[in-house]
Amino acid sequence: MSWKKFSGEIINAPIIEEVEAAIEREYCAGNKLKVCIGTDSQVKGNTIDFATVIVFLREKKGGFMFIQQERNTQKMSIKERMLAEVSKSIECAYSLCDLLDLYDVDLEVHADINTNPMFKSNQALHEAMGYILSMGFVFKAKPEAFASSACANKMVQ
Repeated sequence: MSWKKFSGEIINAPIIEEVEAAIEREYCAGNKLKVCIGTDSQVKGNTIDFATVIVFLREKKGGFMFIQQERNTQKMSIKERMLAEVSKSIECAYSLCDLLDLYDVDLEVHADINTNPMFKSNQALHEAMGYILSMGFVFKAKPEAFASSACANKMVQ
């Protein structure tokens, strides 16, 4: 599965190398970074489009992101789909956490799950939160989960 920049430019290097290059470039420019990882999905007929994003926030100076998109034809309940999103985010976060620790970059995992019980996605909230926190990551859900609910969401629309 390949990654790309927001501009659409394909990232040919392994994502860990691209992330490290980005961190070094930003630190050389004097920027403090935080990384937020999130996944969103959209059902379109018989397919589900997933987008996972790695969002780099520059303290008081905007940010940028890397994107991975995937299409799935497996039928899933809303709960299964929410947990699949979380699983993709955790897999990405886990692959980068040692590198981010090395550079002292804070990491958050964002879940596109509503904290309001009136929404269908809420049925996966406790499992998602437990999954993310048990892996040792900082957890954010809606409305604070902008990486998944805004950034990744734009990639599956």
